[in-house]
Amino acid sequence: MTTPNNAVQMQGISKSFSGVVVLDSVDFDVRPGEVHALAGGNGAGKSTLMKILQGVYRADAGDILVDGVRADIDSIHSAKAAGIGMVFQEFSLVPSLSVARNILLGSEPLTRFGMIDERALVRKAAKVFAGMGVDIDPRAEVGRLGTAYWQLTEIAKALSQDARVLIMDEPTASLARHETEALFELIGRLKARGISIIYISHRMDEVYRIADRITVLRDGRRLFTEPLSAVTPEDIVEGIVGRRIESQLTYREREVVEHDGPPLLEVRGLTAGDRVRDISFTLRRGEILGLAGLMGSGRTELARALFGIDRAEAGDVLVNGERVALSSPKQAIAAGLALVPEDRREQGLVLDHSVRENLLLPLLDEVRRGPLLSTAESRALSASLIDRLRIKVAHPGRPVRLLSGGNQQKVVIAKWLGTDPEVLILDEPTAGVDIGTKSEILDRIRDLAASGKAVIVISSEYPELLAVSDRILIIREGAIVRDMPRRDIADEETLELAVQGVQQ
Repeated sequence: MTTPNNAVQMQGISKSFSGVVVLDSVDFDVRPGEVHALAGGNGAGKSTLMKILQGVYRADAGDILVDGVRADIDSIHSAKAAGIGMVFQEFSLVPSLSVARNILLGSEPLTRFGMIDERALVRKAAKVFAGMGVDIDPRAEVGRLGTAYWQLTEIAKALSQDARVLIMDEPTASLARHETEALFELIGRLKARGISIIYISHRMDEVYRIADRITVLRDGRRLFTEPLSAVTPEDIVEGIVGRRIESQLTYREREVVEHDGPPLLEVRGLTAGDRVRDISFTLRRGEILGLAGLMGSGRTELARALFGIDRAEAGDVLVNGERVALSSPKQAIAAGLALVPEDRREQGLVLDHSVRENLLLPLLDEVRRGPLLSTAESRALSASLIDRLRIKVAHPGRPVRLLSGGNQQKVVIAKWLGTDPEVLILDEPTAGVDIGTKSEILDRIRDLAASGKAVIVISSEYPELLAVSDRILIIREGAIVRDMPRRDIADEETLELAVQGVQQ
């Protein structure tokens, strides 16, 4: 039913792609000054619903009302005109331009000579930031700022276009904890101004912290819309996944696979740039090693150095007791290493290529027959990987960019599992995926270790890190400062204090 209290109301929204129903008569609304969380598994239809509201897609059926009046939103420009803005999970900023230029890109104030009025530009940007209650220099170059400032600039960009409804898609995925707190404070100030926020997140603690209501989608349909006070986290997770998930995020003591001889991986005095400084550690067969540290601590840089992306300046890496040269990813792969990178879209996938082609990229030699690739073997191998990781895809020939974020992540993991690595390095493997996919990924990590492989997991998600790691290394300013057996870490707070460098 239409109510005058809704800032936006979507009624009976349906959408199909190539005959596949993605949204089936979905209702959704958000009230002025409300944070309405939108949750669902990867592929549930969340992104499609919001892209229809943003004007990226046009619904096959249904209506959109803004302030009680039917709106014809058929483009991003018409969405902006209706007061709807979106802060995407993947940033849309131009790093080489100033903050002010990014905020007002395409609507820059001009002098009477037709040139961009830099002073007016800076004044307008400063006014937007003042309204947000944050302090950022509008003249600063975006590329020189941290991730939190990119996020704030994206929000300012939407607000500068008089957005009264703001869609936030996984806004904390790239933020450190103190940066997340600052974002929550900003959301509170925006609510007080009457701005409506649609908050897409897989993190239940965040949803309960800031949201007023929640809508859960499953398989393209609205399962329920409820005040957060009326549902439990278990109800929401069961709605998303379709079943109760009790123990996936609980640590299970495991027996590390013991073998005579040297460690599977040994790193001695590895140095690469200023973020990897004299790092040494060992990794045994069947062991899951967690890496924890603040953003910029050197976690990702260590993974890149081990995989031969960043050239090591000093140190040795040994696999099964044999020293190996890791001056390129090709050498690392030959030595039995594989890396699932931090940014799946930029570093892990060729977005316009098919799911099958992405899965086979590191496996071409296995399906090569002379100068050609065997079509039959390519299809069989890709099908086995899709089945192994339970990747949801209508057809392996579809472009991988059309998959949900969680299924894209599964493609990246599957293609490297196909190489049968001795050591698998995963950088933020559960970022931006739903609780069901998250539990599947954690189970695959445990299975891999149980089979005698070794796994390194880098994560900002402490519950997941604690759920799977046998041992956790704390990295600070490019160096290992603590080596903590999992049994010595009582809870998430203990790990947080260790990462922050607080003595216990």
